[in-house]
Amino acid sequence: MAGRLSAASIAAQRAVGLPVTIEVVAETGSTNADLMARGAAGALSTPLLLVAEHQSAGRGRAGRSWLSQPDSSLTFSLAWRFGGGAQRLLGLPLAVGVAVAGALAALDVPVQLKWPNDLLKDGAKLAGILIETQNAAGADGPATVAVIGIGMNLAMPDALEQQIGREVAAAPWLARMDRNALLAKLLDALATALTEFDQHGFAPFTARWNLLHAWAGQPVRILDNGVTLQQGAAAGVDDSGRLLLDTDGGRVAIAAGDVSLRLDA
Repeated sequence: MAGRLSAASIAAQRAVGLPVTIEVVAETGSTNADLMARGAAGALSTPLLLVAEHQSAGRGRAGRSWLSQPDSSLTFSLAWRFGGGAQRLLGLPLAVGVAVAGALAALDVPVQLKWPNDLLKDGAKLAGILIETQNAAGADGPATVAVIGIGMNLAMPDALEQQIGREVAAAPWLARMDRNALLAKLLDALATALTEFDQHGFAPFTARWNLLHAWAGQPVRILDNGVTLQQGAAAGVDDSGRLLLDTDGGRVAIAAGDVSLRLDA
């Protein structure tokens, strides 16, 4: 793995002029938890990127653990303030996925997207997105702070894959990059996408997401704690970020958060 992480180096290699404060720590439990605590104290009025060399208690959706090792992954969270209430952020995880996928494609690492918050490479999970929100008061009315956590596998040591207990993806090409340069490119892509999302919502991202849909047209099941809620053919997402399923009873839209998507056996 090339280079130690450095806030100054990440900032110096950015190409987009949208200001973001950058901090790097050697180790923490969870970058999302750290930023949520700052938000609760009213200390997230401007965009802030927090990067950890290692997270000891990383989290995914539904309270799942995100396991990582130093020098084998990127683990970071970005706090971003949006106008309006949290209901305006429906579709945000998908927009973030589109932004990260675009940055990776520009680095010759093509990925696909799995609803609602995973990036897949060669059919296995390369990265996951966890978004948590807090209400905030703004000068122009209600606002919402979103803490956007991303964990991305770069290298995958055999011992870590055995600990995870399922097939996961890695990106050896990215693992050879300077991680500061990689984070600068990811931050630029995210800052641009989040600005667009704040202005226009998810609709501008719909077509881009559907082009990257990993399971387009495939038979899928929507699960909640192992119980099938819906099943049908995955037909992409709508302008709100809801997953569209073509079922025996017609097309339905899925918006619930704590669900898992699985290909039918």
